[in-house]
Amino acid sequence: MYQTNPPQPAKATLPTMYDLPSENQEEPGLPDEFHLLQPELLRLTFRPPTYPADQIFSASDLNLYYDASHVQWYKRPDWFGVLGVPRLYNDQDLRLSYVTWQEGVTPFVVVELISPGTEAEDLGRTLRDASKPPNKWTVYEQILRIPYYIVFNRYSNELQAFGLMMTRYQPLTLEGKGIWFEDAELGLGLWQGEYQGINRLWLRWYNRDQQWILTPAEQEAQRAEQEAQRAEQEAQRAEQESQRAEQEAQRAERLAAQLRALGVEPEA
Repeated sequence: MYQTNPPQPAKATLPTMYDLPSENQEEPGLPDEFHLLQPELLRLTFRPPTYPADQIFSASDLNLYYDASHVQWYKRPDWFGVLGVPRLYNDQDLRLSYVTWQEGVTPFVVVELISPGTEAEDLGRTLRDASKPPNKWTVYEQILRIPYYIVFNRYSNELQAFGLMMTRYQPLTLEGKGIWFEDAELGLGLWQGEYQGINRLWLRWYNRDQQWILTPAEQEAQRAEQEAQRAEQEAQRAEQESQRAEQEAQRAERLAAQLRALGVEPEA
């Protein structure tokens, strides 16, 4: 669990998520279909085994408010995951946004999906105008101090991972399938496969056994396949039993015929 202690304005009531929702008419929505499908796959496979489902929250394209001194400032990660926070806001509401000074827990990991127009912002290469909010890199690294920052370029299939070391993000080496997050007991890597009818490289979570975490639909398909295999095995066993019964009947009939040939009635 990663606690935040932002500065509190004196004698002021800070806004909550109800005052700071994600709807913004100036931001018309997601830029392309990939930005819908990839975060969805991350959400469906983000299941840290040591955290109950009601203590895990993840979101995509949701306003992340980070500065209690500038309550209207926010970033909008393509996807982020939080550990040790209730799935529902105050255990009752779906979130309109994620307000760190209300939640008290910062994200554990953030994923940004690079596009040509966002690369400089996502990788902290933009210069800041003092009158404007800092870039994403600065917010994630220096203000929220999010432990892990992942950047994926779907055009080049380049995956970059950064971990917070002391006060700065340092590149992480990809090993095996990807990056292992011990705190979550999950790994994140690139999976070649078909999701929602699209076959390509996808970001996906895997477990300690190096097995990709299945989506609910894949789990259901796996169960259906296992049930079909069991049914087939049962049918094969029934067929074998039927064949054995038929063979026994044939043997009995041959024995009866032999007895009759010797003048002995089998029933006797």
